[in-house]
Amino acid sequence: MTHTLKDAVYGQAVADALGVPYEFQPRGTFHATTMTGHGTHNQPAGTWSDDTSMALAICDSIRSNKGRIDPDDMRERFNDWYQHGDYTIDGLFDIGNTTIKALRAGHGMTGEYDNGNGSLMRTIPLAFTDASETQVEQVSAITHANPTSTRACVKLIHYARQLAAGHTPLDAIETAGYTRALADEPEGMIRSGGYVLDTLKAAVWCLVTTDDYAGCALKAVNLGDDTDTTAAVAGGLAGIVYGTEGIPAEWIAKLRGKDVIDACLFA
Repeated sequence: MTHTLKDAVYGQAVADALGVPYEFQPRGTFHATTMTGHGTHNQPAGTWSDDTSMALAICDSIRSNKGRIDPDDMRERFNDWYQHGDYTIDGLFDIGNTTIKALRAGHGMTGEYDNGNGSLMRTIPLAFTDASETQVEQVSAITHANPTSTRACVKLIHYARQLAAGHTPLDAIETAGYTRALADEPEGMIRSGGYVLDTLKAAVWCLVTTDDYAGCALKAVNLGDDTDTTAAVAGGLAGIVYGTEGIPAEWIAKLRGKDVIDACLFA
């Protein structure tokens, strides 16, 4: 079965919401098993974060521009999210430092310490367009312009496209920049903080070491620390592999803001 943008975005949003209550909590201090609320950000169960909001801004830009990739338009939509709470459920409650700096400055940040995962987390919709590598890098560079970040986004898109074409997570793994040996790495070697390359590796690792959506998403959350973003990236990939039909119905039912999501999706 061919899976679509909707599968990827719902996969991301659900996993993002699973991770929101546990953000910044160290690995081993909690054990997520289902969709819960409150916790770190005191949000109701099913609330997704900036990860999904920014992905929706990208989706809405592509939809409004009839498939055209327009980084300037995307920047305007990011600012509408940042300043006015567009693409949120109850308003903005989480935003990365590099994203703030870039939106205030009007250009992407290029420093080595600007390689957080704030562009990777929103990138997966581009897999369902004909965006070139250069265009993927330009979309990252709206906020995260260091080559480490822009190239990580390119790798994620190559991997997502292979998954969407029906390749298995392990067969496609080299397009993400890894070998099959990643599936044998122990959890202790997987970092789950905010560094972009750690997030990409953790998300792919969660996908290749599980065999269903729930297992992948919960494994990502339970890595701890940047729980929502690790889970958002892993969940987006898992959504492509397993489809919305593979997401537990209870989690879909609890997901808030489905009308906001659906209004932004492009064909």
